[in-house]
Amino acid sequence: MLSDGLVSAAYIAASVLFILSLGGLSGQESAKRAVWYGIAGMALAMFATIFGPGVGNYLAIILMVAAGAVLGVQVARRVGMTEMPQLVAALHSFVGLAAVLIGLNADLEIGRVTQTFADAGLAFPPPEGWAANGVATDVLLAMEAIASSFSGFAAVIAHKTATEITILRVEVFLGVFIGAVTFTGSIVAFGKLAGRVDGKPKKLPGGHMLNAGALALCLILGFIYFAGGGIWTMILMAIIAGFIGWHLIMGIGGADMPVVVSMLNSYSGWAAAAIGFTLGNDLLIVTGALVGSSGAILSYIMCKAMNRKFVSVILGGFGGTTGPAMEVEGEQVAIDAGGVAAALEDADSVVIVPGYGMAVAQAQQSVSELTRKLRAKGKEVRFAIHPVAGRLPGHMNVLLAEAKVPYDIVLEMDEINDDFPSTDVVIVIGSNDIVNPAAQDDPNSPIAGMPVLEVWKAKQVFVSKRGQGTGYSGIENPLFFKDNTRMFYGDAKASIDQLLTRID
Repeated sequence: MLSDGLVSAAYIAASVLFILSLGGLSGQESAKRAVWYGIAGMALAMFATIFGPGVGNYLAIILMVAAGAVLGVQVARRVGMTEMPQLVAALHSFVGLAAVLIGLNADLEIGRVTQTFADAGLAFPPPEGWAANGVATDVLLAMEAIASSFSGFAAVIAHKTATEITILRVEVFLGVFIGAVTFTGSIVAFGKLAGRVDGKPKKLPGGHMLNAGALALCLILGFIYFAGGGIWTMILMAIIAGFIGWHLIMGIGGADMPVVVSMLNSYSGWAAAAIGFTLGNDLLIVTGALVGSSGAILSYIMCKAMNRKFVSVILGGFGGTTGPAMEVEGEQVAIDAGGVAAALEDADSVVIVPGYGMAVAQAQQSVSELTRKLRAKGKEVRFAIHPVAGRLPGHMNVLLAEAKVPYDIVLEMDEINDDFPSTDVVIVIGSNDIVNPAAQDDPNSPIAGMPVLEVWKAKQVFVSKRGQGTGYSGIENPLFFKDNTRMFYGDAKASIDQLLTRID
């Protein structure tokens, strides 16, 4: 068993490794090393926690860790990159559920300690300092004997003062509330991302007032709990908070799901921090704060990239447009692989815009091969990445890195947007909202004001798309009807493979 000093040192080292991991994930070149930092930090944290003071039942712990490890390996092997967004959402739900269960268990432990003192005819919490004037020595000895009889978390509770118990109850309340919101919200996000729940925003009658009323009811239950209402108040509050999480995410449309996933990541971090305060675990507090703050910052950055109001997105689409969207006129003109190949042969500069359709078709390897062939012919090929392309921040970057696309030709929106007027050919692969000119031209569009990749300014635009549908977010795209745009219909991988056979 490790001493308190060694556990503290291990926690500090693990915290540093987690910080290095977050910092390394900011760049593609350092991301792989950053992942190993995270793995090492988590392994060290688990070792220090399992073998720290006051921990027992090692057989049960080892069995649970082994079961989780086996399950994690199986999931990692079966889940493809296209399913990563929904996997992340599902994992967030586990953190939320853990926060709820730990919070409820903490309340049960408080009750157990209180009852043990009461059975001995002693009040709990004890007087401040346990040595207050007027307290008989034999009473103090009896209180110390009872407190020493507990182990684990109950032993920590038994030595707390009245003020510390009140603070602990606040921590439990916040942990259960945030955890319940995260749990149900993440499940809905998983369903929307996996296509099992309709991606369109849906609210019950009353909308935001219903959410506000539920929040007020949770606060009332919190006051009742602090006044000694019992665990039933926490269970009822968890159910209502779960409704808030469900209703909030159901009210958010598909176009905002990348922000939702990031925000749920932030929620899971704050839930973990609340667990850390409850358990008195410094590493959980630090790690939860890192995840919570970084997720919130990333959500804010993405909202700026989409010209969305942060509060509007998180509250389930508060506000909105004032009138109907503009009608799109014209027709979509199709082109075959031969026509696209001929245009590529004549082009000097090519920009490829990947989207979720590329991920679904698993076309990144074919796109990488097309890039290699075009560059071998002396053509300038670059990739344009929108901050919210796909359904998870950095989704496209990971796919391209997996396909061995050189980092230096993968550019962010701000780096390449001004170059489209001088670009000969743009190939859009499975993208819709991020290349939609309605964001600039239609003030009543659901994505009005959102910065987009201005691909329509190029000489020729080819859009690889399965069919004429509006895509995941359900927003029509005038780009598909422009004179310089041709629709390259079909599965993205099959379409790119056809191009490869026509380019020597």
